[in-house]
Amino acid sequence: MSNQDKNCIVGAGLVGSLLSLMMAKRGHEVDVYERRPDIRKASLVGGRSINLALSNRGLRALHLVGLEEEVKELCIPMYGREVHDLVGNTSFYYYGKPEEAINSVSRGGLNQLLLEKAGAYPNISFHFNHRCDEANLINGDVSFTDTSTNESVKKHYDVIFGTDGAFSAIRQAMMKTDMLDFEYKQSYIPHAYKELTIPAGANGSWQINKDALHIWPRKSFMIIALPNLDGSFTCTLFLSKKGEVSFEALNTEKEVEAFFKTYFKDLIPLIPNYVEEFFHNPTSSLVTITCSPWHIGASTLILGDAAHPIVPFYGQGMNAGFEDCTYLSHLMDEYNTDWSLIFDKFNQNRKPNGDAVGQLALRNFIEMRDLVADPEFILKNKIDKLMEANFPDKWTTLYRMVTFAETPYQDAWNLGIEHDSILKRIVSEHPDIEQKLNSDKLKLILGEYV
Repeated sequence: MSNQDKNCIVGAGLVGSLLSLMMAKRGHEVDVYERRPDIRKASLVGGRSINLALSNRGLRALHLVGLEEEVKELCIPMYGREVHDLVGNTSFYYYGKPEEAINSVSRGGLNQLLLEKAGAYPNISFHFNHRCDEANLINGDVSFTDTSTNESVKKHYDVIFGTDGAFSAIRQAMMKTDMLDFEYKQSYIPHAYKELTIPAGANGSWQINKDALHIWPRKSFMIIALPNLDGSFTCTLFLSKKGEVSFEALNTEKEVEAFFKTYFKDLIPLIPNYVEEFFHNPTSSLVTITCSPWHIGASTLILGDAAHPIVPFYGQGMNAGFEDCTYLSHLMDEYNTDWSLIFDKFNQNRKPNGDAVGQLALRNFIEMRDLVADPEFILKNKIDKLMEANFPDKWTTLYRMVTFAETPYQDAWNLGIEHDSILKRIVSEHPDIEQKLNSDKLKLILGEYV
């Protein structure tokens, strides 16, 4: 197959725009369809987009298209978590080594940059305001509605890539494809989220430490805050949809004020219009979806959130989608355009890793809201890092495996379970271990468990 086959990408979000760049650099002709307007021509509006944490997996994908350094200019490094307790005290915990950081970046700003770079290629054609209505993925026929003119458009393509997000139209078409035996499961957690903003201080300064991801953990709910280049912070409240303390229970200004005075008193002076934002910004649900297979023969492949939507609590949604692009790029390097072989190998590798990162994200939600302030968790976290420091060839912390290393998500998930069991044994079998963390005998004690 030549690089002049007709290729279609449905979805011009982060993964779709990055994939279009990778395809164009190889000389492929690509049509990209997006149901939204062209965000390059619109001002970015907040309200339902959690800031992204760009880490090593995502940076490697950007490096492949020559954008790693340019994207870093849009980022603010976060070297650890800063945990805020009920009375306003804070504690800082490094993510990895002191020099290692994840990067706060605006979803919209990053998407704009990728679209601008992709738009410079003459072999990429963008079609915005085009809603995908249906697709015959066996025949390669895709139907769209141009929502700006209400005109129907039907096109034929040799290869179709679905990068159209958690509620993917291409995935829906796969579900309807005869004889595919498509398996699908979606799970909503009982929590929803709402965005708030800490505005910049005087002269564009940051009102709290910009070098950290901030967490206000309150057991069954929490607020997180990520820094922006303009001195503001994008905050996200994660709270149960129903119950005594929930979105359902916050219907009046007085109820919201009482809620913040009880649980987030130190945030009130930082977000002067928090009540107005609470009622103005939408409340959005959080879903995990697993499905299989991710391809149809040589004709169709889904990737990114279209294949594996996850909750945002490990900061890996975008990174996992970008890693999909990296792996697909390596397969194209090896097998050129043998799409049947490429898609099969992609499915075999990425499907179990997509499932694993979904599990990791759900687990990290519990850690962030319940455990980051728990003394036993803090102790196990210290021991975890000491195991790595003393036995670097035999032990890597789960967070570093996921965020700073290339360990496949599935392997990281399995090793994380094994490590957690060992850390529990150490704490149980050595009740005085905290007093020995700085002793000469510590390495001998820990050495019994690796």
